[in-house]
Amino acid sequence: MPNQTELDRALEAPATPEQASGEETSFGELLSQFEQTHPEKQENSAEGREATVVSVSGESVFLDIGQKIEGRLPLTAFQDKSGQTNVQPGQKLKVNISGRDEEGYYKLSLLHIEQPKDWSALETAFQEKRTIAGRVTGLIKGGVTVDVGTRAFMPASRSGTRDAADLAKLVGQEIECRVIKLDKDDDDVVVDRRAILEEQAKVARESRYNELQEGQVVHATVRSLVDYAAYLDIGGIDGMLHVSEMSYGRINKPADVLSIGQQVDVQILKVDRSRKKVSLGMKQLQKDPWVGAAERYHVGDRIHGKVSRVADFGAFVELEPGLDGLIHLSEMSWSKKVRKPSDVVKPGETVEVVVLAVKPEDKRVSLGLKQALGDPWEDAEKKYPVGATVEAPVISLTKFGAFVQLDEHIEGMIHVGDISNDKRINHPQDELKVGQVVRAQVLEFDRERRRLRLGMKQLIPTASDEYIAEHKEGDTVTGRVADVARNRATVELGEGVLAYCPLAEKEAREEKSASAPRATDVSALSSMLAAKWKSGPAGQASQETKGGKEVLKAGQVRSFKIARLDAEKKRIDLEMVVT
Repeated sequence: MPNQTELDRALEAPATPEQASGEETSFGELLSQFEQTHPEKQENSAEGREATVVSVSGESVFLDIGQKIEGRLPLTAFQDKSGQTNVQPGQKLKVNISGRDEEGYYKLSLLHIEQPKDWSALETAFQEKRTIAGRVTGLIKGGVTVDVGTRAFMPASRSGTRDAADLAKLVGQEIECRVIKLDKDDDDVVVDRRAILEEQAKVARESRYNELQEGQVVHATVRSLVDYAAYLDIGGIDGMLHVSEMSYGRINKPADVLSIGQQVDVQILKVDRSRKKVSLGMKQLQKDPWVGAAERYHVGDRIHGKVSRVADFGAFVELEPGLDGLIHLSEMSWSKKVRKPSDVVKPGETVEVVVLAVKPEDKRVSLGLKQALGDPWEDAEKKYPVGATVEAPVISLTKFGAFVQLDEHIEGMIHVGDISNDKRINHPQDELKVGQVVRAQVLEFDRERRRLRLGMKQLIPTASDEYIAEHKEGDTVTGRVADVARNRATVELGEGVLAYCPLAEKEAREEKSASAPRATDVSALSSMLAAKWKSGPAGQASQETKGGKEVLKAGQVRSFKIARLDAEKKRIDLEMVVT
């Protein structure tokens, strides 16, 4: 059966003879009679009320204050400067009653101050700015009246309350205050509670700073939000939660994940007691996405992600919340035309990439965009074989050559020496300009170095091309011996047309001896060569012989037989015609 109060027992007691005789007694009369016979003295004296500790439970200390219901104090009220508590059941204390809490227990406060006993004590408290005890007795215009041994006035602005409703709740409560005005002649006393509360809050903050330890997890309430952070109340002091510490994922602004008044658990990251600053973190209480990243992502994996941001050196791709990989500028395209990442990808765009490297210890994942597109050089050799003719626009000019765009990913280079056959070119810009479409021939394909060399002059017909087109193998032609060396004779068949005639080793020695330089009248030799060139085959009768064989020497004009024509290499091989 629940414990009964004395009022309960009085109401259940047997009726008196007068009641039993039929006289009806109302509940109000019974209550009035009980209050007269069992007065409950709740008033606090200047010395306070003696209380006995009954029990310590959780965060509360319960005390017997001589009333039907116990009083309660927070356990923190018994903590010393080091944070230790020293309270035991049976311990006697002096307390004041300040009201009731939500559960019906008396709200108590430890008595550390006294109420002045006379005017002299009040003057001493005023001069020494001493804290005194007082009891709020009523509401008046502009504030409340307070009994501090005499009637005093406390302005609402100095009450420490936020509004009129809070001010009204002070009536009947014991408070701590300080005399800020004292006029004995006019019996005018003004007290201040706000200064006391501010001092107590400062002391509490100092104590709170000393209690906090890095790595500690605390419960906090969001007090305000700014663009870069949220400020949280962590038990009387403010801590800053930077936007970068809210989540492993990217957050644009704190308001996206927090709201004022929201309660959250945070971790103490840093406590700067000298500057009174506390740094907080939320993501530290979440799972780190980099843990186990090496098991989830492997080199060569093809994955999809969203471009989170673009920098000068590359683009970051979110693979999962809190885990971004980097596509370096050099890994965006096989071509050389990419100057900045924003030319290729945009924030918010979903892309397919290939994992190139995973380094969880450095929180880095290297990604490649061009690898996901495929290497265009794998099939380029089939597309652009040596000897093939291509057409492409000029995309850039340098001192040594011109670059042309063969397709989206492959460029070719035309060396300055391969632009023209007719003249010497100092700079490609003398003949070409950016955007001009040119025809060129593939001269070299180097896949390892990713280089494709082209030539324009190779497509321009030469005197040799025309000569080869007009003759066939087996034709007998007339030519002038230009040189004899290395077992072969170089023969000029026409202007700019050279052919080669191989010689046997013995013949080569004889030809070389015969062609040795000797004193000759230059003007007479020129006239003779011109006459022999015009005379054609008839001039062959004057050839010199040695040992029954004709001897070739530089400047000699004679007949040859075409042994082989190679149009691709522009080469003509001859054989001597024996007369």
